[in-house]
Amino acid sequence: MTDKTRKIVTWSILCSLLAYTAVMSVWAHRQAADHVCIGIEIQVQGTDAMDSVIRRGVSEELYRYPRRIVGTPIHEVNTSDLERYISRHSNFESVNCMVTSRGKLIVRIVPLIPVMRVFFGDNSYYINKDGRHVRSTAEFFSDVPVVSGRFNRNFTPKSVLPLVNFVRKDALLSELVSMVDAIDAKNLILVPRIRGHVINFGDTTRLEEKKRALALFYRQVLPYKGWEEYDTISVKFRGQIVATRRDKTRLNHAEQYIEDIDLEEGTLPEVSPRDAQSAQAPKATQANNTDSIENPIQKQPNG
Repeated sequence: MTDKTRKIVTWSILCSLLAYTAVMSVWAHRQAADHVCIGIEIQVQGTDAMDSVIRRGVSEELYRYPRRIVGTPIHEVNTSDLERYISRHSNFESVNCMVTSRGKLIVRIVPLIPVMRVFFGDNSYYINKDGRHVRSTAEFFSDVPVVSGRFNRNFTPKSVLPLVNFVRKDALLSELVSMVDAIDAKNLILVPRIRGHVINFGDTTRLEEKKRALALFYRQVLPYKGWEEYDTISVKFRGQIVATRRDKTRLNHAEQYIEDIDLEEGTLPEVSPRDAQSAQAPKATQANNTDSIENPIQKQPNG
């Protein structure tokens, strides 16, 4: 084969390949125009508890999307615009959309996981474990601990997270507590589901110690006094339990006196967890609407 013939054959093959490529491109474009989106699949990563809630919420958002999705030619489905539309909510770490070769729209969601719901004045929102705000919407409702508070720049909802996490993980407190009222950083109030009283946990330190003191009070005092005898139980001080009577008129007038103390936080020494099982019912005395019980714990400095 001469060089001239070889060149002719080579160019003929190249022209044939170019023609084939052009024809296939036209065919593929026509096929794509006829190939429509056949459905939507929502994939939620990283959580099981919130899976169904997030799926439902994203489905409702896509239903309100201003352009038709299912039945639209796949080349007209703007995945970038869909990602921006869904991501306008603060409920997600990331949103990724893609259309498969079979015509299904895949929406991959990595959600922000809320750990508590905050009520601050007229505002309500969720926050995640890092304190990041998550917008409160009906579509993405989450059943998490509720915290109401008087927050400011120095006292933020994130400050309450250690107590909220402790309550959530503790078998006793998770069943007992319905919400937290954050008055300030030193007065975090647990509100029980059972009507009767509230519990002042103080700050977020010594949480296990305070929980043991509260459990002791429930075992040794409330069975004799009743759930509605006191309006406030305080375990905020080291080595002390404080109980303030609901009925302020019930005073022992022979013992009535004026003392420069906050009645809610009057001294009430506790019994140690070590001796909780063997201790007997406490002997109650009256003093300015607060009750005291004996405490065999070695007293430690306040802190």
